[in-house]
Parts: sequence; C-alpha cells; structure tokens
Amino acid sequence: MRSIKPFSMTSVVFMFIYASLSGCSMAGLDDEPGITVGISDNVLSVDPASGYDPGSWIVFNNIFQTLLTFPVGATEPQPELAKSCSFTDSEVRVYRCTLKEGAEFSNGEKLDSSDVKFSFDRTLAIKDAGGPAVMFQSLESVEAPDDQTVVFNLKSPDATFPSKIASGAGSIVSKSDYPPVSLRKDRGAVGSGPYKLTSFDDDSATFSANEKYTGSAEVKSKKIELKFFHGDTKSFKKALIDDQVDVAYRGLAATDLSEIQNRRQDEGLEVAEGAGVEVKHLVFNVDDPVAGNLGVRKAIAHLLDRDELTASVYKDTTVPLYSLVPTGIMGHDTAFFDEYGSRPSRSAAKEALENAGVTKKVKLTLWSTPTRYGPSADEEMRVISEQLNSSGLFETVVKSIDFESYEKGISAGKYGVYVKGWVPDYPDPENFTTPFFGTGNVLGNNYSNEEITQTLLPGAAASQDRSAAQEDFARLQHIVATEVPMLPIWQSKQHIVVKKNLRGYQHCLDASTIFRFWELHRAD
Repeated sequence: MRSIKPFSMTSVVFMFIYASLSGCSMAGLDDEPGITVGISDNVLSVDPASGYDPGSWIVFNNIFQTLLTFPVGATEPQPELAKSCSFTDSEVRVYRCTLKEGAEFSNGEKLDSSDVKFSFDRTLAIKDAGGPAVMFQSLESVEAPDDQTVVFNLKSPDATFPSKIASGAGSIVSKSDYPPVSLRKDRGAVGSGPYKLTSFDDDSATFSANEKYTGSAEVKSKKIELKFFHGDTKSFKKALIDDQVDVAYRGLAATDLSEIQNRRQDEGLEVAEGAGVEVKHLVFNVDDPVAGNLGVRKAIAHLLDRDELTASVYKDTTVPLYSLVPTGIMGHDTAFFDEYGSRPSRSAAKEALENAGVTKKVKLTLWSTPTRYGPSADEEMRVISEQLNSSGLFETVVKSIDFESYEKGISAGKYGVYVKGWVPDYPDPENFTTPFFGTGNVLGNNYSNEEITQTLLPGAAASQDRSAAQEDFARLQHIVATEVPMLPIWQSKQHIVVKKNLRGYQHCLDASTIFRFWELHRAD
C-alpha cells in the first residue's frame, strides 16, 4: 500500500471477529464465538487522508467504500459504490462515475456525489506527509454535476486511475463528519463499508457490522477487534499457540512460521500460502562517492545470491525476484536474471570493477532498519555483507538504526546502500515503477533517467489497454537492470495461520492485498 510505503515482514494483524451478516438477516449469528486476528504493525491512522501504511489500509478496506473495488482474485477493479465508471475521452483524462442509488453512511446519512468530491478534495487539500495524496498527482479537479454523478478531470493521461480510486486512497468519507482541510482528531470514523469502527486506541480497534451497508460484500462476521502488538512477535506467537488468537495474517517471523508449519497438527492450526506481491529492494544512492560508481553497483549485482537469502534468512517464505514487477502482476519479466544470472560470479564482478577503474577492495556500509522491515532485515543485510566480503572484492559492514533516523539519513543522502520494502497500492506494474523512477523518486537515491520519465512512464500511463503498456515496462526494466540504481531481492509469499475451524481465509490471499474481514467465519 503507498508512496514508498514500507512494509514489515514481521507484522501480524490481530483482529477479533464475531460472526455477522450485512444486507441479510443476522438471526442466529449473535451467539457465535469470536474470532481473534491480530497485527504487530500499528494502525497509524483511521483517517484516510492520512493513513498510508498496511495496518491503516486494512481498516480502510473494511469501514469505507470506494467507487470501485477488487473482487477476490481480480486485478481489474469492478463497481462497488459506483454503478458504472469509464473514461469519456480518447486521451484518458476524463473519468466519469455514476453512483448506485440508496447508499448511506453508517450513521444513516445519505451518501451522494458531493461526499465523493469532498473526500478527494479533502485528501488533496490536507496533503498529509503520511497520507495518500501522492497517489493523485494527476488529479486536477473533481466535479459533482448531480447527486449521482462524479467527474474526475486529470492533468495528464492516467489509465491506472481506476485502480487508484479502488484502493484505500479512494475511501469515501462523510462531508458532515470530517473537517475539510484538517485531519479528524477524535479517532472516530464514519464510512459506508461492511463494518463500523466502534472504538480505536493505541492497543486495539473494534468493529461491528454496518447494517446500512448495501455493497457487494456478503458479510459473514458480526464484530471485529483489532489488537496491536507493537512489534512484539514473541507475544504474538504465544497468543496464537495459547488459543488467544484465531487468525494471524501478514508477517510472522520466518523462523516462527517455519516452526508453526512443523507443529501445526499439534497446535490445531492451518497454514495457508498464497502468492505475495510485497517486494524488497537493495537501493543505491547514485550520488554516493562509492555506490555512485556503476562498476560497484554491477559488481554487487553479480555477487548477490538471492537463493541463499530466501533459504537461510527467510526459510523459503519468500522467493528470489529478478524483476521490478513481481510474479502475478502483468509486466513481470526477467531483466535482472538476463543481465546478471541467478548464480554469483566473482569473475564477472571483478571485471565490472576493473572496467570502472576500481582495483582495490570496495569499502561500503550497508544500512538497515528492523523497526519497519522486521527483525530479519538486519540478518538479511549481514548475509549480503558476507556474500560481498567472501568474494575478496569488498569490505562491507552493516549498520542498523531506528526507522525515523533511517529515513532522515536517506533524505540527507548519508547512505550509499540501503534497503526498501514495498507493498503495492493496486495490482498494476505502474505501482512498481512510477514511485521509484518517476518524478519525485521516493527511493531517495537521486536516480533519474529521461527516457523513463519523459517517454516510457507517460506512454504506459496513456495505455487504457494495460497489456499494450508491457513493451514500455519491459524497456524500463532493461534500463534499470543496466544502470542498477536498485536491485530487486525477493518477492513475498503470503501466509495466513488460522485455527482449523476457521473458513474464508483463502479469500484474503490475492494480489489486491485486501484483507477481507467479511470473508472470515467459523465452520458450521
């Protein structure tokens, strides 16, 4: 989810779901036992003009509606709050939506096009540094010509706009319950989604089924409590094994997950796996006196052993990645495999250094932060350091600091080599490329390429037929593989651990990254 929205491989969400139904009779469901799910991430905000992190978007996806949404397994958005949406011009710059009749917010207020306009105008007006306004840089204005019609006018062609408004960034809020140019202060929320937020504090959030909801989701659970474990994975694992947690989603530590898989029969647990689209990259500051040398970057690319990393550090809970776009998303290719192969090559690394005039050992510091990327992040960087040093061509050390200091150091250009993680906002190759290589590169590595920014990305953005953009994305990846401003390391697998009597969890493991509260329920 989310500028360079970092993600945590050790994050785990704990929620308490009691069974319910929305738009249908709830008779007989009130007495069903609760379902506990939980996260070790925090939810940074319940205001969609601010939250731009995985925990916050889990909340948004369940309490707010969007005009479009991604059904289970889909990578193309479909109508949700809207009855229909489409571009009305050949330039892909005017997007028109007609709302369904009868929509209401959870407080009973009518929802119409003025609320939609208000929601987008508000996000852009607030422009919160930790919010999703960055996703709507192409949005010039929003019109509401009548109660059921919304028109989005774009500054430039953007064929991915439907996917953007289908994400958590497109959450619709009530104009009478939110200030227009500032964030809501009371930790409350009013939406029209399947659930209502009934409480929120530093340790938990609770939800109940929204009887006013008229969307496409069939809600199967009545209440939810989201508990935050603040990175304490030991407490999380204990809670899971001690039957205090029924569902664990996103980011059990690799060693814990491996142990649970081995013991799942004894513990009465099921471990489900799905293709993930979270990715990790090694990033190079191209203005750094050492990492700025192309030969150094190419040498690292030749020495990186992804197979060792995924096996030894992540216990095969991730898979090696040789593309900017992960498997499962249109645009995936093998640019980095084609350029550097899958096995480390000292001779190729040595040649790259010599061609760049480097004849002595390369001294580098590799920077990491476990605060946001999990305890395995430091181990991962230590393994990479050992891979480089064992070649005899590098002399590297690893330094790890808290996330706030880490981000400040990147912004100040202090680091030559560092890691970044990414959870997509929506399943399109644009979301794995534009944030990294477009104008205002959020990697903070001072890299820019005119062909990418002026030709390839604009060309891809103008392709309403997304398959027609594949050639542009392929060319972009070839350039990046050649110039190496960053290296893809791995792509996640999605895992969810549930008690054996839980059902519906398989519908929470797809490329949309939407965790659907409403799908979870106990077996009859």
